[in-house]
Amino acid sequence: MKEITAKEVQQRIENGENLNLIDVREIEEVKSGHIPGITNIPLGLLEFRIHELDKIKPYIMVCRSGGRSGQATQFLESYGFNVTNMTGGMLSWEGKVV
Repeated sequence: MKEITAKEVQQRIENGENLNLIDVREIEEVKSGHIPGITNIPLGLLEFRIHELDKIKPYIMVCRSGGRSGQATQFLESYGFNVTNMTGGMLSWEGKVV
C-alpha cells in the first residue's frame, strides 16, 4: 500500500497541486473540520459509491488517524484504483481546516 504523510499532502496543496482527496470519516466527523476541497465518502458507503470514482485519477485517502483510510486504500487497490493512504490522518494534519 502506498503511503504519504499529512505534511507531504499539505506541501503539495500549498504548491498548487490539485489533489483528489477522499475523507472516509463519518459525516459528523467531517463537519467538525476537514481539508478544504475534500470529497467525503464514509468508509461504510465506499463500496456503494465506487462508481463515482475514476480509475485514471490518483486518490489520497484520509480519515482521523490513518486506519480507516488504510482499509479504504486496500479496498480500492483491489479494484484497480491508484490510491495512497495519508498516514496519521487528520490527527497529523497541520494545514488549513474548514
